[in-house]
Amino acid sequence: MIFLIVASPVILVTMVVVKLTSPGPAIYSQTRLGKNGKPFTIYKIRTMTNDCERHSGVRWSTAGDTRITPVGKFLRAAHLDELPQLWNVIRGDMSLVGPGPERPEFVFQLEQHLPDFRHRLLIQPGLTGLSQVHLPSDSDIASVTKKLAFDLYYLQHLSFWLDLRLVTCTALHAIGIPFCVTVALCGVPERQQIEGGEPQRFAGD
Repeated sequence: MIFLIVASPVILVTMVVVKLTSPGPAIYSQTRLGKNGKPFTIYKIRTMTNDCERHSGVRWSTAGDTRITPVGKFLRAAHLDELPQLWNVIRGDMSLVGPGPERPEFVFQLEQHLPDFRHRLLIQPGLTGLSQVHLPSDSDIASVTKKLAFDLYYLQHLSFWLDLRLVTCTALHAIGIPFCVTVALCGVPERQQIEGGEPQRFAGD
C-alpha cells in the first residue's frame, strides 16, 4: 500500500499525459497467468494505440513497433507503465518481485519449446525481477529463452535479501539511473554469473 501511495502522483501524471497525447483510455487491462497458472487481470498505463490488437492480432512487441506511441516509448523505457500493477500486488495477484507475468495466449507455445517454462508458475509473478532488470521485454521465443535462465536462477536463490536488492535497483532506475548502474550499485547477480552458470534443476525434472 505504501508503494502505491508514493507512486500515485506519478501514475496520475502519466495518465493525464497519455490521455492528452493519444485517443483512448489511459489504463488498459489484460489477462495474465499468476501462481499455478491462475488467470488474473493486470493493469498498466497504455503505451500503444488504443485497441491496436483488433488490427494486429495478439503478438509480441518488437523493435520499431509502430503500435507504440511516442509517449509510450518513454514510459516503457522508464518502466513507468507498470506502476498500476502495484494494485495487483495489493490484491494478491502479484508480488513485488518475481518472474514477469505471461499472457495465456503465449504459454502453450512457449511450453512446447521450453519445458522448464512451467516452473515460472510455481510462485507469484512480480512487478520487477531478475530478468526484468537485466533484459528488455519479450519479443520472440529466443528472448523468452534468455529470460527463462534468469527466472530459474531467481527461483533457486529466493531470499528476502535478493528481493530487497531488486526492489532498490528498480526504484533507482525509476528516477533515471540506468539498470546497468543500479545492478552494480545494489549487488544484484550479474548477467555473466547467471548465463554462465550450471542449468537449474527442479524436482521432477
